[in-house]
Amino acid sequence: MFRSRQAPRRLRPAPGWLRARSQRKRARNPLLRALGDADQAVLRFLRTRGHQPPVESAMGMLGTIGEYGAVWAAVGGAGALADPERRRRWAIAALVGPAAVNVNYAVKLAVGRQRPLIEGHPPLARAPSKLSFPSAHATSSLAAATAIGRVEPRTRLPLYALAGAICLSRPYLGMHYPSDVVAGAALGVLLGALAPGVSARATEDRLIDLVNQTHGAAAPAAANGSAPEAGAAAASPPSPAA
Repeated sequence: MFRSRQAPRRLRPAPGWLRARSQRKRARNPLLRALGDADQAVLRFLRTRGHQPPVESAMGMLGTIGEYGAVWAAVGGAGALADPERRRRWAIAALVGPAAVNVNYAVKLAVGRQRPLIEGHPPLARAPSKLSFPSAHATSSLAAATAIGRVEPRTRLPLYALAGAICLSRPYLGMHYPSDVVAGAALGVLLGALAPGVSARATEDRLIDLVNQTHGAAAPAAANGSAPEAGAAAASPPSPAA
């Protein structure tokens, strides 16, 4: 028996009221219309070009390891084990990616943009919600790469390369508009740059500690040096009056 090939699943379009609102906004703003058209064109190009099985498998794997910032937590954990002197900073950086997912979801709820739907080309992965803007993969990846790069600057190039590949996988798999990825990446860089406890202590703080240590060591020495002088002054007889 031969199996009949199943026709591509037709996806249900967005609600009519949502499409109408979007069309009204685009009609009033030519720049918004041009950006929206470019967004759709890039999405369709990435979703319909270069989809050989090995490439699809690699992109799917990138999406899987980037889910909830898992790969970034693993990188930070490995750094904490390999670098005891900076273990605390590595551990904090490992949590930045997963924490960024929560911030991202709050923005998703505020914006409420739905995921893209391309007729005849369904998404190649699953997501925990239907909300699209901004991309959580992009936010967590750039936040973690930025934070870990602050701990060890030599890791920035490979980490940003991995983050970029994860970002590219999202529209390739049909999960996000390109603008979702750009916005998510910008939010991630901001979160990674602002994450506390990741950078080395500031030079000013180290200088203040050095001054305090020097002053603390000098105070007992001065006290010990003045005691004999006071004793000698007390033991010497008063000089006779003229």
